[in-house]
Amino acid sequence: MARSRETKIELTAYDDLFETDQSREEAGLSKVRDIPISEIDEFPDHPFKVLMDEDMEQLVDSIKRNGVMTPATVRLKEDGRYELISGHRRKKACELAGLETLKCEVKDLSRDEAVIVMVESNLQRTTILPSEKAFAYKMRLEAMNRQGQRTDLTYSPMDNKSKGTTSAQKISEKSGDSQPQIYRYIRLTELVPEILQMVDERQIAFRPAVEISYLSDEQQYSLLEAMEYNDATPSLAQTIKMKQFNNDGKLTNEVIQSIMQEEKPNQKDKPAFRDERITKLIPKSIPKGQESDFVVKALEFYNRHLQRNKAQER
Repeated sequence: MARSRETKIELTAYDDLFETDQSREEAGLSKVRDIPISEIDEFPDHPFKVLMDEDMEQLVDSIKRNGVMTPATVRLKEDGRYELISGHRRKKACELAGLETLKCEVKDLSRDEAVIVMVESNLQRTTILPSEKAFAYKMRLEAMNRQGQRTDLTYSPMDNKSKGTTSAQKISEKSGDSQPQIYRYIRLTELVPEILQMVDERQIAFRPAVEISYLSDEQQYSLLEAMEYNDATPSLAQTIKMKQFNNDGKLTNEVIQSIMQEEKPNQKDKPAFRDERITKLIPKSIPKGQESDFVVKALEFYNRHLQRNKAQER
């Protein structure tokens, strides 16, 4: 029996098209339903972050006023619970809005199919961090590999570009990143967390970070110490030099420190003090980075001198 016009006005866009789950099944489409948030599990190793920022506040306000306009995507797991594929921000916003259910589209997907859908849906975001792209591309290629498609995660931009063509080309067509760039992003997954965070925060440029990824964890932590000591991040030329020393088996902590102390062609060392009245009094023999220690010790010595003079005047 057809529904009345009055009833149809109150239905959602999805329900305007399909009246029941049975009609959806007949049409070969997935189901849309309100699912308790408590029954929805996060996607394992989800590479995209859910930020508590201004956009999230606006999304919460929108959901409070209008509800969830676009359903999230989930799949039914073997244990009867649901796994969230896309819509992690919507789920969090619903929780913050005090809702107990989330409007979801239930799709019949395998684990690898779910990975592919998850990556493709999230790559449509306006802003994506380098680390998010890195792990998303890696998960996408690994899923393709398990499905029997050829891929090579050890590829580098200098290798034969025919490697992994089938897998990377598909991602390239959807993401806009070239195939070599996709593999460069994947290299970032080899960075230690502290350096990867610096890439996300734009403290280290993308291409130097790719070169750093070829160093061992121990070498990367040595580089971190050198960066902190010299108050500088490495240039592309410096990271390429480190990689070459590493390939030759000669990259020691001393070599890393020495490379980081080199003056960059396009970047002069920043003076510890801008006031020439101070800089001209600092001996040239004081090592770079220790100017402040020298000035502090000089001031301490001078203060002790003043205190002795006061004591003698009493």
